[in-house]
Amino acid sequence: MTGGGHSHSHAPASFGTAFAIGIALNLGFVFVEGGYGVVSNSMALIADAGHNLSDVLGLVVAWIASVLVKRPPSQQFTYGLRGSSILAALFNAVFLLLTLGAVAWEAVQRLASPQPVAVKTVMIVAGGGIVINGVTAWLFASGAKSDINIRGAFLHVAADAIVSVGVVIAGVVILFTG
Repeated sequence: MTGGGHSHSHAPASFGTAFAIGIALNLGFVFVEGGYGVVSNSMALIADAGHNLSDVLGLVVAWIASVLVKRPPSQQFTYGLRGSSILAALFNAVFLLLTLGAVAWEAVQRLASPQPVAVKTVMIVAGGGIVINGVTAWLFASGAKSDINIRGAFLHVAADAIVSVGVVIAGVVILFTG
């Protein structure tokens, strides 16, 4: 911006492709994970498919915000729509907290009433989650430092990849300890 005003970074146009690929990968994974959840009678996989659907929604919101921040100021929006990037990051953060609460609730329920787990199926699907979320995080890594909206999307999918690593580790523990 000229004249000593505040500088705001905008997501480069290439992030439109990153959003499209990330959304497509994650949406495909929702169907694969949900299908395996039904076939293996795994409530955990079905619940995680629902969570991953919320990830897709978060990516869609972030993508919309990355487009809105580029709109020029108008009579009604004298600063343009730059604030939409911050709102999208907030939306993603709230989604992460809600997901954390849902996962914690499910974990407490499972501890109170353990269910048999199709461990190998869960581990394979979680491995797919590591790959899908890892690739999606990689797509956003270059913009994570310069754009809060891209950073929110990056942190969201990176956290999901880490959770999938935890699921694989839990599966190994279950395999060896029963």
